[in-house]
Amino acid sequence: MEPDEQPSNQLANAEPSAENSAEPKADLIAELKAENAALKRENAKLKLLNDRAEEKLFAALDGNRLCLWEQHLPSGNLTIFNMRWGELLGFSREELAAHVDSWKQNLHPEDKEWVIKAFEDHVEGKSDYYQAVHRMIHKNGSVTWVSDRGRIVERKPDGTPLRMMGTHMDITQEKRYEQELSELAHCDPLTNLSNRQAITQAFEQEYQHSTGSIFFIDLDGFKELNDKLGHKFGDHLLIHVADTLRGVIGTQAHIARLGGDEFLILHPSQDQTLLSERAQSLLDVYRQAIILEGTEVKLGLSIGIYSFAPSDDFVTACEFADAAMYRVKAQGKHDYQFWQAEQAAGQ
Repeated sequence: MEPDEQPSNQLANAEPSAENSAEPKADLIAELKAENAALKRENAKLKLLNDRAEEKLFAALDGNRLCLWEQHLPSGNLTIFNMRWGELLGFSREELAAHVDSWKQNLHPEDKEWVIKAFEDHVEGKSDYYQAVHRMIHKNGSVTWVSDRGRIVERKPDGTPLRMMGTHMDITQEKRYEQELSELAHCDPLTNLSNRQAITQAFEQEYQHSTGSIFFIDLDGFKELNDKLGHKFGDHLLIHVADTLRGVIGTQAHIARLGGDEFLILHPSQDQTLLSERAQSLLDVYRQAIILEGTEVKLGLSIGIYSFAPSDDFVTACEFADAAMYRVKAQGKHDYQFWQAEQAAGQ
């Protein structure tokens, strides 16, 4: 072989080698592209599953009126996941910063101290979780009731709390419903005065082991009017008496309808001059006939008054006031009388 032929042979031998090395690279690129496409499809699938799971979570939260929140404890910044920040209290984000200080600022003044303490107790590790049912002030000045619950979900390596997550729920409707039920349970539905249960409770809570006075009032001639003019007219008459009691006695005393045509006043005073003035004012309203529903009627009040001692219970106080009232009935009606000890001996 000639010396100058050797390089051309070597070049010829090298060319097939370059072609052979290009094929594996192309295969590798194709394989990587296929894997990348598969990863993208898998990622899209996972994102779809995540979005659907998030939709279900938020739907469940919204359906139960639960608001999911997260607080970054070092900064105090708050994130609300399934509703707009401030929506609970009627604010926009521009009006109310998403920060723990804004939350504290809108706590009801009567609840603020203990709610913040409950929150900080959990952050400081004094309780397993934060939980509070409390009031907040709405933008329009009304009260919003919320049920809050949360706990630390992430800490720094040194154990310092980093993130806290929880929920709050607007329970204003439930609280209003509870209040309505409570009022119904303690209110005479016809006159909107307290009922026997409410006046008994008021005595036990405010006057047990204390002093005050009880007016026991029975209407004179009510049964005859009710029978003659009908129960509807009788109801209007009872409402008229209830309004009279409110107007004369005011808000300084508890007023109740015990049932039928019997009323009770729980008064904080034992001053006989003052009590006599109140009783006389009530009698003066019905001294002359009144016009009710276009009908002229004559009604009387028999009033017994007992000033109770700290040792008296509610039943005893009512019995003595009732006894004084019956003495009025026996002596001609439409008058008032204080219970005296000698009355018990004469019964």
